[in-house]
Amino acid sequence: MAGNSNTFDTPKDSLAVLKVDIPTMFRLGLFQMGLSMMSILTLGVLNRVMIQEIAIPATIVALVLAIPAFVSPTRILFGQMSDAKPLLGYHRTAYVWVGAGIFAIAAFLAVQVIWQLNAASSGDSWVWTTTTIAWTGVLGLVFAVYGLAICISGTTFAALLVDISEEDNRSQVVGIVWSMLMVGIIVGAIVSSSLLKQLDGNAPLETLQSAINRLFTIVPSVVFGLSIIATLGVEKKYSRFSNRSKPGNREDSISIGKAWSILTASPQTGIFFTFLLVMTISLFMQDPILEPYAGEVFNMPLAESTQLNVFYGIGILIAYGVTGFFIVPRLGKRRTIKLGCILVAFSALLLSFSGFSANPNFLKFGLVIFGLSTGFLTTAAVSLMLDLTVAEAAGTFIGAWGLAQSISRGIAVVIGGTVLDIGRNLLPNNLVLAYGLVFGLEAVGMLISIWFLNRVNVTEFQTNTKQALASVLESDLD
Repeated sequence: MAGNSNTFDTPKDSLAVLKVDIPTMFRLGLFQMGLSMMSILTLGVLNRVMIQEIAIPATIVALVLAIPAFVSPTRILFGQMSDAKPLLGYHRTAYVWVGAGIFAIAAFLAVQVIWQLNAASSGDSWVWTTTTIAWTGVLGLVFAVYGLAICISGTTFAALLVDISEEDNRSQVVGIVWSMLMVGIIVGAIVSSSLLKQLDGNAPLETLQSAINRLFTIVPSVVFGLSIIATLGVEKKYSRFSNRSKPGNREDSISIGKAWSILTASPQTGIFFTFLLVMTISLFMQDPILEPYAGEVFNMPLAESTQLNVFYGIGILIAYGVTGFFIVPRLGKRRTIKLGCILVAFSALLLSFSGFSANPNFLKFGLVIFGLSTGFLTTAAVSLMLDLTVAEAAGTFIGAWGLAQSISRGIAVVIGGTVLDIGRNLLPNNLVLAYGLVFGLEAVGMLISIWFLNRVNVTEFQTNTKQALASVLESDLD
């Protein structure tokens, strides 16, 4: 199999595989940029349209938007598929393209289902009927397909990054591609805002539908094009997959069962997994409610509330540029994470208090601070995550950490929408406090995550997992 696909994976002289250059790294980043543009459409536009313009309960919206995160365990399956079964002669590239094509179509279909859901509900308040239940089910199914497509393309793209990089330049590849993810948030917010700028808070439904349909036609098409441009020819020119897939010299020579025994050898794995869960949930709880918050409390039109992601993204980009080079080397990873948790808690409270002013500039300032704090925290957390990874079972560990992050983002979206609904019921005459419950819960979660961080012991983790790995390799020799 490896011999048949060698033409696609490496140049003919497999001993002289080219090293990926900086322009190619930026070109690869176009894919991540596209993914973040898609996240703006779902968590920056659709959440606002469904909660405020169509008046679907926030809990329902949050559950639907969280479905792509809850199908993330399939990432392991798709990763193994791309290892074992080349598609159109490629181990990674064709999977990336197929996934991108499916999620682009699914995003457009989701909007059409939302219009049907709106037509099925009567009046200004949400009413459960057979028709609304049916269309809600269809919407959930479309978002499940969307999530699966993201898993296919995202997982195989990440595997491609591993295939084309070596230990000495992997941090460069990841750093540039990750930064492009943030650029995508800013670009996606600006593009979405410009395509929706003719709308105001009183725009008729027909005008809203037309503008949203146009947005969900243009942006997914552009993102699909970016996916092709980003990966075209890269695997064939730079991939080391065939070299690394010789018997005994590849990660999947360790079976899933044995990899699991290595993963669970240290209690530290569970502690760090829990830390990641609590931290990520607390970090993203505001995702489904931020744009509705801007619309209902600050009276921002749809285009302006979508543009809020620019301020958040700028804060993260600045933090990424500073933290890894200047702050982590001076403070250390653990102290930087603790400080980041405290800063995120502070900025969440700042977002809550900004509602009492009803001043959009105060909200924008709060989002820059929140972005800075998020970038500060995540840079240090990813660095610690790499310390808690064993090279011989890297895919298993990175898969576990990635699963923790994906599942917790889904849980965060559900919690954010549910807590908002609870707040609205408890405080029907005070929207600021209703939204403030979500931001306050985020701050509490960040302080709890510090408690879990204090229990993480890198030395104990490395000792336990190395012993487990040695015993697995010894059993193979026996």
